[in-house]
Amino acid sequence: MLVPLYEAVHERLEVGRGTRLLGLGCGAGLALLLAASRGASVTGVDSGARERLALARERLRPGHAARATARIIEGSPRDAAPAPAEPAYNLLTVFEPAGCATGDIEGLEERLAAATPLTERGTPVVLVGWGPPERCSTSSVLRVATKLADPLRGGGGLRRARRDDLEEAAQRCGLRPEGSGRVACPFGYADMDSAMRGMLSSGLFDAAVEATDQAQVDKELTEALHPHRRADGTVWMPNVFRYLIARTP
Repeated sequence: MLVPLYEAVHERLEVGRGTRLLGLGCGAGLALLLAASRGASVTGVDSGARERLALARERLRPGHAARATARIIEGSPRDAAPAPAEPAYNLLTVFEPAGCATGDIEGLEERLAAATPLTERGTPVVLVGWGPPERCSTSSVLRVATKLADPLRGGGGLRRARRDDLEEAAQRCGLRPEGSGRVACPFGYADMDSAMRGMLSSGLFDAAVEATDQAQVDKELTEALHPHRRADGTVWMPNVFRYLIARTP
């Protein structure tokens, strides 16, 4: 669903041959695959679900010249440090949207602190956040996940994304904001079953399942998706995401 965002960033930064990209929170590796198809040398690191990392490795398996140097690492950014004979990274991306859940900005800053020493001086760093809730239909659906995972918070651990979240996080990490942009990324599904599978496969509902059970999550997720079901049975949720480009010292 975030392909328009990935492509907008890659185009703006002219990702291609000579790009040595480190992707934090790489998940299933689609953004890395798109960068590799442009000729970039890519490394992805994530501490999340092994199933998604397995998919990333499958997508980036050797056999294609553009993917010959691709690496997927399970662990922390420090585990992705280049070997002594290898050059430092010259592009750092964090495509996981931040700024709408309690604590995610702090987690972003921790990962940046570990990753920026692995880059060249003046390396572009890409951070991504959700747009305003009124322009992100999926916000109401994600509220189900955080409400069930952490019921004591009442609001489910969600907070309203602030306009300067990404800039403030970058500055606290010693980065220099340089530019930003907004990209429309609608979430569209052929039917309600596809929407359910798509949302659950994101991993955002895993904690809710552990805190309650699958049946409860399925019930409340179905109810949250219902307003976005159109007359033809498709499910459509318009969203806007914002990206920030900053530079390392």
